[in-house]
This record gives sequence, structure tokens and C-alpha cells, in this order.
Amino acid sequence: MVRSSVSLPKVIVIGAGPAGLMAAQVLAAAGAHVHVYDAMPSAGRKFLLAGRGGLNLTHSEPAPAFLGRYDAAARPQVERWLRALSPQALRDWAAGLGVETFIGTSGRVFPQEMKAAPLLRAWLARLRADGVQFHMRHRWLGWQADTDTASAGLRFSGPDGEVLVSADAVVLALGGASWARLGSDGAWVPALRERGVGVEDLAPSNCGFDADWTPILRERHAGEPVKAVAARVGQEAALRGDPRRGEFILTATGVEGGLVYALSAGLREQWRAQGHAEMRVDLLPQMPAERVALEVAHPRGARSWSSHLQSRLNLKGVKTALLRECAPAEAFQDPAWLARCIKDLPLRLTGPRPIDEAISSAGGLRLDEVGDDLQLRRLPGVFCTGEMLDWDAPTGGYLLTACFAAGKVAGAGAAAHLGLAQTA
Repeated sequence: MVRSSVSLPKVIVIGAGPAGLMAAQVLAAAGAHVHVYDAMPSAGRKFLLAGRGGLNLTHSEPAPAFLGRYDAAARPQVERWLRALSPQALRDWAAGLGVETFIGTSGRVFPQEMKAAPLLRAWLARLRADGVQFHMRHRWLGWQADTDTASAGLRFSGPDGEVLVSADAVVLALGGASWARLGSDGAWVPALRERGVGVEDLAPSNCGFDADWTPILRERHAGEPVKAVAARVGQEAALRGDPRRGEFILTATGVEGGLVYALSAGLREQWRAQGHAEMRVDLLPQMPAERVALEVAHPRGARSWSSHLQSRLNLKGVKTALLRECAPAEAFQDPAWLARCIKDLPLRLTGPRPIDEAISSAGGLRLDEVGDDLQLRRLPGVFCTGEMLDWDAPTGGYLLTACFAAGKVAGAGAAAHLGLAQTA
């Protein structure tokens, strides 16, 4: 049953992604009259696209390992969010919407139907039943110039022109700057900076990187996966633990794919500091370095290096091509050097792909600008949540889990600010 809005405090949530919708759910359950505004024609556009190939909702690994996936600077804040909504609690929440989940062989958690649409439909139906009202095709433009209260004078560009809206509290869940066509375009940054709020420049994360490949490599191998390898960021990364295993794709412009995305934060920081980044790849992680050195040193007679490496190590195809591309020419005159390159091949990367191609973005609203309840210190009554905050995480369920959890924290914070009892 839809509850009456008479005498209920009014809250505006701007952004209809996972963080915004979770904040709306918490607020509606607490007794607020909630209005959700979004620039897109329908809710959860990026969420739906992310789940098109199988929605990776969260991950099943133990809590310490799970928390370790987030960047160190933001980890204390993310830990507080996850206490509000843990990965298991997120699975329980989905089950409450009639969407059962399962753990895949990689430890990742997916809905049984492997799609985002059923979960989103059930969620939106519940929100509407709780009285949440949606205002689509309304792009937030910031505040009216002469407005003193941050929850008043909110400007929106809607289908019928500009409108002004006020509320008792506001939750901003405006996303980052990746996939602008789905609404995450970072257009909110100037509005907050004009109010004196600190915002770090948005940058691509979980993204591909460019490389200056030779025409031969591009023409013959672009689009091919480089499977069963391990990689790390630069030489200094050896101090950070074992290389990550996985695979990536060789593209016409560089590299992309799961293994690259997992390293993208470190690669991006190295690029910022040095003007380039280096991904060091172990082409045969399943084979000890001593064995590789022994096999490479085996007399090859009249055989070419390609034939020799395929015969002794089963190294062939795109891996051999990448070795030819990135190993120094002199290494092919020195078997010991060549063996070291097979186990530690430097791929020089010239920079990340454009932010609009990235899966997510780093940077955003500085975390020291908000309290533990995610309320802006400079703008009381305004709460910020989700990917617009300055934190970073790899794919694998970590991004989504933290967005859901941060949404719950912001919703609970706004409810407490309004003196409402929280029931969700």
C-alpha cells in the first residue's frame, strides 16, 4: 500500500543506480516521502548493461580478502559501509526480492538467472509499493544561485523545461564518469566545487591501456586472448605479493580484459607518475623459472625460435608474438635472457583508454568531505553515495557491493538526520 505523504519528511534522491535506489529503500522504510530523480528515461541503466552478460553481484571470499580488494586510502570507510551491508547480507536482500543467487567456480556470486533485469524489476516494484516516486528524464543542474539551504533550490532540466525542487534532505548518487550514454558523465563535479566541496578529478578505472604495437602485431593478433598468464605492475610491484593470474585481450590499440582491469589502479598511478606504465607478464606461470631456463637453453639446432619454444615449452601463437614484440632483440641471442623475458615480459603502456570506455571511474568527492554517515560537512542535509565518492575497486562484485552498501549508509544517515526510525 502506498503511504500518504502528508506530514512525512521529503527526501530527494538524485541518481537511480544501485546506491541511489538502496538509499531510497532505506528512507522509505524509515517513513520518509522519497522522490528519485534521474537524467535517464528509466532507472538502473548502467546496472542493466553491467548485468547483460551475467550480473556479478558480489563475491564469496572471506571478509579480510574481500576488504583487501579496495584501495588502501578508502579501505577504512569502505569497511564501515560493508558492516552496514555485507556480501552475505546483499545476497539475503536479493533473496528477499525473490532472486536467488549462487557461487560460481571463481567464487563470484550471480543471480540464478544470470541477469540484472529480474532483480531490478522486483526492486522497483517494491520501491513503488513503499511510496517512492520516480521522476525520469530530469537532469540535475545544481542549486539556484541565491539558495542558502543545500536541500532547497535544486534545479532540474526536465521534459517540460527547468524546475526547482526543495526537500528536507537530499541524497546525491550521481555516479562517476564512465559510460556517459547511460548517465554517468561527471557533470555534477562543477556544482559541488562551486559550493567549496573538494572533488578529485575523475579518472578511468577497470579500463584498457594503450600500447604502441607494431603493425604486424596489430594486424595478425588484435582481438586474440592471452590466456593462462600472470601479471603485475612494474618492477616495484614485486614487493606487493604474488602476480595476479588470469587472461587479457590484445587489442589494436593495446590491452584490455580482466587481468588488465585488476591491475588498472596501479597502472594508472604509475602512468601519472612516470608518463607511462609497465605491465610485467609471466607467459608461463605454471612452470618454474628454472624449468623454463633449462628448456630454452636446450640446443635448438636449425629450428627457429618459434619452433623451438613451441616444441620445448608449448609456447606459441599470440604469446610468442608478444614475446617477439616486447623482448629486446638481444634476448634472442642469449637463452638465459630470453627465459627471463618469458617469465617477466615488460609490456610498455602509454596510458589508459578514455574514461568513457572504462567500466568505472576513480577520483570523485573526497572522503574527508563527508562524515561517517556520508553527509557533506559543508552542506548539512546533503548526503553523497556510490561511485561519485573517491574510492576504487576491481570488478568481480566489489564495485557493486560497495555501491549497495554505501547507499544503505547514506539512506540511514539521512533518516537519522531527519529523526526517523530505521527499519531497513
